[in-house]
Parts: sequence; structure tokens; C-alpha cells
Amino acid sequence: MEFRDLGIDAELLHALDDAGYTVPTPIQEQAIPAAVSGRDVLGLAQTGTGKTCAFAIPILQKLKNEERLPGFPPIRSLILTPTRELAIQIYDSFVAYAKYTDIRCALVYGGVSQYNQTEALSAGVDVLIATPGRLNDLCGQGYIDLEDIELFVLDEADRMLDMGFIDDVERILKRMGDRKMQTLLFSATMPQSVQKLVKRLLNEDFEKVEVTPVSTTVEAIDQSVYFVDRENKKKLLLYTLRDPALDRALVFVRTKSGADKVAHDLARAHVGASAIHGDKSQIDRQNALNRFKEGKIRVLVATDIAARGLDISELSHVINYDVPNEPENYVHRIGRTGRAGHGGIAITFCQADEVPYLRRIEKLIDKEVPVREDNPYPMQEKPHEGHSSGGRSRSRRGGRGRRGLNNNKPQGEQTAPVQNSTSAAGSEEKRANTSRRPRRRRRRPSGNTGNAPANEG
Repeated sequence: MEFRDLGIDAELLHALDDAGYTVPTPIQEQAIPAAVSGRDVLGLAQTGTGKTCAFAIPILQKLKNEERLPGFPPIRSLILTPTRELAIQIYDSFVAYAKYTDIRCALVYGGVSQYNQTEALSAGVDVLIATPGRLNDLCGQGYIDLEDIELFVLDEADRMLDMGFIDDVERILKRMGDRKMQTLLFSATMPQSVQKLVKRLLNEDFEKVEVTPVSTTVEAIDQSVYFVDRENKKKLLLYTLRDPALDRALVFVRTKSGADKVAHDLARAHVGASAIHGDKSQIDRQNALNRFKEGKIRVLVATDIAARGLDISELSHVINYDVPNEPENYVHRIGRTGRAGHGGIAITFCQADEVPYLRRIEKLIDKEVPVREDNPYPMQEKPHEGHSSGGRSRSRRGGRGRRGLNNNKPQGEQTAPVQNSTSAAGSEEKRANTSRRPRRRRRRPSGNTGNAPANEG
């Protein structure tokens, strides 16, 4: 099947052809006809499957065939997305697909001055792509009216809720009122929170499109793991980057400070790298992303805020410097490579206290991640396999509890008993210590005349 078999107008087909699109992906093949027919759509698909095109083409086709109202045209379609990077990419896609039509698109997101955005709105807009915070802000200032929305897209719904945007989304839904509109909801996973949104927003006869099992990884991605101690992760990253086949790498870390540190360490080792995370300004984030796409830097270090917002063609490697503590985030991270049918490589660095997170990931994707044998820095610390309590790892002290604490050590190297030991000797010592202190306090005033100050001695 090709795009021309889906009943798409000639102008849109021309734009798709310019973009190099001829054969639709599975989600495009199923979602486009349903959305063009006017039905609500629930799209469930992993990242990199072409979801943007799956909702953009039906929206543009419907708006193109409708007569625009005279005077200042109202906003007819709203696409709500969680991150600035994803909003920019969706906007670029809409502009590319609408190039042979007179449909006007605009983009609003936070972190930058609103001046250019309000100027674009003042010229009239058919399709608005927005992040929740800035959208509510401009609505409150009177720049945006959502009462005439005909087509509403909630993209990356699960990520939207994970990032705490539920209150912003609620305010936006109230601004759109109770009028009937066509709703397209797309999500990579289907937690309870998203199921509630489905029941609330979609008509009962909505079309459900699920092209792959939820939260599965792209089969084209070659996944592997290194077991390594934390202090050797930087060395292992530099070792991995020596591979000449590693053209560009997206490195994921857990924290903002960690992203800055890894990027700084790479720069000191003369490896071109930049970091992007939530504390960076939008301009800095976009500049870093552009430099990475243009090949001016080899490594982009990111937190999970970038896991679903980046679309980088032919990205060769994703490296999980830190194992994500939410297994779904692993799927979204490695989904940055292996996009649009291309292959990709995902390498994970796993330290001892991250092993339970890795096991939860393997349970989610229903496969074991192969261990790499070419490890110049093998893990010395004993892995923390215990994850019966929902995957939470033990203390980073390496699980040195009462088992094997002093085993196989000479007498002079015996480790002092830890304070929280549950051994009988430790418990006895604790009871003895706590019972002696009150007796000393009671004896202290016995030799006094009764007139000494309370804090004396």
C-alpha cells in the first residue's frame, strides 16, 4: 500500500513525496483513514513509528477542504504536546506537509520570549502546536481563544501526565468548552491515567490503532549491557566512543547535574559534546541539538526530558550512562535510534545498585539484554539482585549486610559491626548502651545539695 491508496489529496501527496514518503508505516496506514472519516482515534505505538504524520495528514486534509470563515479566522486545530523539542518537530512536519496549501500553522512554547509567538498569532492561525504552560499563559492574556477548536490532538499523553501537566491539561479542556470536536489521542503506553482520559475525551465508537504491543522495543535495535562500577563509567564511555562505527551518540543520564558533568568530562577528553536538560534555556537546547544534527559535535548528553522529544535521523547509538529507574523510559530512550526502519545500537552501563532496574526493564520488554564481553572495566562490586520490593535497590554501600561481612578476612581486617545490624550481639549491645545512659543521669544529682544548676557537670 502507498499513501495515494489512502485517499489523500494531491497537494498533500505532493508534499509527502517531497519529504520522501511513499509507503505509510503501519500506524499511518490504519490511523489516517479512520481520522479522515471523522472518527476519534486512540493510537498506541512505540516511538519512531510515524505518529506525527498519522495525525497531521488527516487534520490538514479536513481543514483544506473546509471553507475558511471570513474575517479573522479562528484556530481550528490544536495539537498539545509535552516538550518544547517535540513541539518544534511537530510544527516543522506540519509546515512541510502543508507547503502546497494555504493552511497557516503557529507554534507556542515556554522558555523563550512570547513576542514572536504573539506576532504569529495576530496574523491568523489554522493549526496551533503548543506546550501546556505557555498555551494557558497566552490564553489568560487574551491572545488565544480555543472555543472554535474542531480537531484536538493530545500527543504523548502518558508522558504529558508523567511530567505533571494534568492540571494544565484540565484548564485547556475547560477553555475548549463542551462543544463536539474530533479528538485524536496518541500514547506509547496505556497506564490507568491515560485510560481515564480515553473514557473522558473519545467517543464510544473511537478507532483503536495498536500496531505493536505497548512498551516494546524496536526489533531493529541491537541492545546490550556492560556491568561496571560507578567510578569506571567515565572510562568505559571514553572506551566505547573509540569505536569508529560510532558516528553520533545520544547519552542518557538520570540528573541535570549528571548531564553537565558527563558533557564536561567528554569535552576535557577532547570529545565534542553538549548537554540538554530542563535547566537549559530553549535557545541553548536548540543550539545544542542543531550542532548535534549537523555533526559539529559527536555526543549529546540528555536527561529523560529528551527521551521522547528528539527526532534525529539515522542516529547510530544510544548509550544509557545511567539505567532509568522507570522501565518505560528505557523504551523511549533507545527508541531515539532505529527510527523509520533504520537499525541502531543501544548500550547500557549498569552499576551494582542499578541491577534491579535492569531486571524490571527485561521483564517489561520480555527479553534479556545480552551482556557485552569486551568489558575493560568489569564490575568488582557484588551486583544487587534483590528486587522483591518492587525493584528498589539496596543501599549503595554494596549490600554489605550481615551475610559475609567479615568472612575470609584476617583478624586484623575485621570490619566493625554496622550500626543497623540485626545480629543478637548487636541487639544486646544496643540494649546495654541505651540502659546505661539513664542510670548515669539519675546518679549525677545524688551528691548535690539540690541548689546546683540543672546543666552543671
